[in-house]
Amino acid sequence: QCTKSTPLFCSLRSAGKLPEKSPYRNVSRHNILCLYAYNKQKKPSSSLFRNFFTKRTKELKPAVQSAPGWKLFGKVPPRENLPKDSKIIQQEYEARTGRMYKPPPPSARRKNIEFEPLSTTALILEDRPANLPAKSVEEALRHRQEYDEMVAEAKKREIKEAHKRKKIMRERFKQEENIASAMVIWVNEILPNWEGMRATRRVRELWWQGLPPSVRGKVWSLAVGNELNITPELYEIFLSRAKERWKSFSETSSENDIEGASVADREASLELIKLDISRTFPSLYIFQKGGPYHDLLHSVLGAYTCYRPDVGYVQGMSFIAAVLILNLEEADAFIAFANLLNKPCQLAFFRVDHSMMLKYFAAFEVFFEENLPKLFLHFKSYSLTPDIYLIDWIFTLYSKSLPLDLACRVWDVFCRDGEEFLFRTGLGILRLYEDILLQMDFIHIAQFLTKLPEDITSEKLFSCIAAIQMQNSNKKWAQVFASLMKDNKEGDKNHSPAPKS
Repeated sequence: QCTKSTPLFCSLRSAGKLPEKSPYRNVSRHNILCLYAYNKQKKPSSSLFRNFFTKRTKELKPAVQSAPGWKLFGKVPPRENLPKDSKIIQQEYEARTGRMYKPPPPSARRKNIEFEPLSTTALILEDRPANLPAKSVEEALRHRQEYDEMVAEAKKREIKEAHKRKKIMRERFKQEENIASAMVIWVNEILPNWEGMRATRRVRELWWQGLPPSVRGKVWSLAVGNELNITPELYEIFLSRAKERWKSFSETSSENDIEGASVADREASLELIKLDISRTFPSLYIFQKGGPYHDLLHSVLGAYTCYRPDVGYVQGMSFIAAVLILNLEEADAFIAFANLLNKPCQLAFFRVDHSMMLKYFAAFEVFFEENLPKLFLHFKSYSLTPDIYLIDWIFTLYSKSLPLDLACRVWDVFCRDGEEFLFRTGLGILRLYEDILLQMDFIHIAQFLTKLPEDITSEKLFSCIAAIQMQNSNKKWAQVFASLMKDNKEGDKNHSPAPKS
């Protein structure tokens, strides 16, 4: 029995072979076939008959020579009808709409375009593939307009970048010309008459603009001086002593021996210095093992630990020694390094003299509040003290925190003005990023000041440094620091126990 609900009956009706309201409700399979034959004018070999009763045979037949369609994750069954040619589709569209579209010839399509973007942008002008409907006139015009807009925008960016590059090149050429002219003045006029001209206004102004790289090392050596009277021969003596100590450590010492040794011996160990050297200017690849300055830096640091066992080796020294090595010969770099670390500020920090370090921080906060009161109160609200960011800046003399060329400019003026300029530079950095820091909390301020932006320029920084006034109630840095030292001594006297009678 076969009723309306049977799949065959439903299939015949959906295919249009049976009427929607058929009078045949209970008919046999033979009667259905006869009915189907009757509707096909008594032709029993119909296509629908084959569709239902020889389905497996059709599946084994080869596919029609039409390209299979595609979907996202696989093929879809091949299309039964062959795709129309794009010209035929376009002719049908024109006949239906009554509009004629004559696309420009391929050779003239991009004829008057001055700028051709090196991307797939121009594909928007191409015709669609042959198996897709052709573009309408409106769509083609819209694509042309979009393409023209994209080309114009890309051309603007290219012109803007070209102007920027030209500006940078002009500034670089101007800077090179200034350096060349300044070098002539330094070599021919200032250095031969150093003692008489170093304090003149003209020399100080040239100094502020930055020292020419060719005379930088010489000027640094003269400005730092040699109060310790170190000679190249003395450097060789301490270098040979350091090599002997490293040899003895590598042959006889174990980790337990190093842990039981004195602080100076432990800090002078080869392993600690090697570890710090590998982290010194890692982007330059010249101080790491195998680099041209690795052994040189190792020698200077090792000789200093033998020369000053009371200070030993402290993390951060490698950056100072590396900057000196880049600008001076080996022995001269050691002499400048030892004298530089013998200055009161550097000695206090590298010997970790907490009382002296607190005096420097207190003096810094006096001028911080004077120059940047809003930022000072913001830091106070988060209990953010100067030691959080100043220690790293002072320990490395900004050579780790700033780009190397900018750090050298800071060193130039530091050699001229002394320790005061180190703290003035710190205030200049805070002034440069004041607006950003006012929007941050404790954690983000500490992270930002620990790793400053790499795009910082010397012009912006030094303009901010120049705006910092190192005066408080008509007192300069040295006077403020001296008064803090005096107050500390008087406080120690008041808190000292009374003498016994």
